[in-house]
Amino acid sequence: MEGRHPSESLAILTDFVLTGETNSLNNLFGGELLARMDRAAGIAAGRHSRRVVVTASVNHVAFNRAIPLGSVVTVEAKVSRAFTSSMEVYIDVWVEDRQSGDKTKANEAIYTFVAVNETGNPVPVPPIIPETDLEKERYDAALRRKQLSLVLAGKMKPNDATELKALFV
Repeated sequence: MEGRHPSESLAILTDFVLTGETNSLNNLFGGELLARMDRAAGIAAGRHSRRVVVTASVNHVAFNRAIPLGSVVTVEAKVSRAFTSSMEVYIDVWVEDRQSGDKTKANEAIYTFVAVNETGNPVPVPPIIPETDLEKERYDAALRRKQLSLVLAGKMKPNDATELKALFV
């Protein structure tokens, strides 16, 4: 199976924060942002695998900055690494200043998706070929995150998590 570049999976969703999507502080509900990130990540994973995909896990979410009512929010998602049938998708959330047009990173997340066939069984996905320094950094870190998850779930012995172990040696 021929590899693909992360840029081929890029999904960008841009929208306003509306009144019905905010909490009592007039900031975007965290759950609303999670849904937007899930949609963008699902599109990215589907573009990479060219299959139906399902969310397997939300591995990391950082709500670093509140997103106020009326903001223009852009969610960018790209596959950072592909494994046998699963794909790690890295998501960056940007808030745009409507006067200057400047974008500030507000949040980020890492989701895992699995490609499935018509009966819902996992199917192989193409490997990722990172190009930029950031893509290479995220690609390498994805293996460490996967090993950590497997160790914590009891599906991998700590001594077998070589990439993760290398951080501590």
